[in-house]
Amino acid sequence: MWILAAALLPLWSGVPSLAEPEPPNVLLIISDDQWWGDFGFMGSDDIATPHLDKLAKEGLVFPRGYVPTALCRASLATLVTGLYPHEHKITGNDPPKGVDRARMLAHIEAAVTVPELLGKAGYRSLQTGKWWEGECQCGGFTEGMTHGDPARGGRHGDVGLTIGRKTMKPALDFIDSCQEDETPFFLWYAPFLPHTPHNPPARLLEAYAQPGVPTPIAKYRAMCEWFDETCGTLLDHLDARGLSEDTLVVFVVDNGWIQRPNAKGYAPRSKRTPNEGGVRTPIVLRWPGRIAPARREVPVSSIDLAPTMLKACGVEVPGTWPGVDLRGDLSARGPLFGAAYTHDVVDLDNPASSLLTRWILRDPHKLLVHSDPKLPAELYDVRADPAEERPILDAATAASLRSELDRWWDGR
Repeated sequence: MWILAAALLPLWSGVPSLAEPEPPNVLLIISDDQWWGDFGFMGSDDIATPHLDKLAKEGLVFPRGYVPTALCRASLATLVTGLYPHEHKITGNDPPKGVDRARMLAHIEAAVTVPELLGKAGYRSLQTGKWWEGECQCGGFTEGMTHGDPARGGRHGDVGLTIGRKTMKPALDFIDSCQEDETPFFLWYAPFLPHTPHNPPARLLEAYAQPGVPTPIAKYRAMCEWFDETCGTLLDHLDARGLSEDTLVVFVVDNGWIQRPNAKGYAPRSKRTPNEGGVRTPIVLRWPGRIAPARREVPVSSIDLAPTMLKACGVEVPGTWPGVDLRGDLSARGPLFGAAYTHDVVDLDNPASSLLTRWILRDPHKLLVHSDPKLPAELYDVRADPAEERPILDAATAASLRSELDRWWDGR
């Protein structure tokens, strides 16, 4: 009788299934050149970001996220490889003068990537927007918008850069196709937004072009709302297709940007620097019913996103990846590390040749160690002084942090 009961148990209504949940779809949203505070959910009263604010309200928010380096190509390579720039060896946007750009692709081709590993688990993947590593298949994507041919304007996204600015159709069609095929998907959404050129729609600029607001600031703020609108298009589409509860949405910024008030370009201590304005970013994870909405103040890194996504999808994480699963217990989270490099690579195979500054954050202290021996190390309490305007003198803390930083770097 017990054998019969056991056989019939799964057929009885009301008995919960012990089967593992289906692996989620993954939507990775990457903002391009945006300061960490320029979101409503991060405290901004100047910029409207209602769609990302809603995402944050429904998700797990890490307001003190970081990227290992504040330059887009290296930062994006970390997201796709799960490695620090000195490990994946992609440190700068452009090759040394006179070197063929195609030679830069060797490192991404040698790396194990998130879409490659997901592909082995049955996922389809689509690359849209910013992508520096040649054609999308170089990164393991099954499909993509970017061709990467320098002869046809390939550098950092080419045709892919039309996503968000001109069309959302490739991303929406991909979602629909995967749903119809009953295939899980990984969607890389990295629009050229709010990145320059700051040419927002007139309807948005009008709202920000107020008396006393410099025109470059108004244009940048309107670009941030434009980016938010495109995110809303994707998130609304998931809702309309009934896919929101089956999709892990991940949000991060590739690097910071502080708009200069009276001219084009970025201000000091933002993009390309190891300062908070360059490397800090909010990180958001939303998976309804699987990740509880919360706000956690522990510092985390974008290097944690690759293992977090893979583990959520039931895919084994390579043992060489240094990141942690952000859904787990972070009470013993170690320090964060990063580095700043030259915009153009000095030596394609030697990351140290392009190194400008290394940094470590052991909350609340952040130490910056510069390669130029004439520049002294800088120590800050970034909780009390997030603008890093007041260096502190604490020889013991600086020495302890320097020791940890050297161990991290020498482990390369």
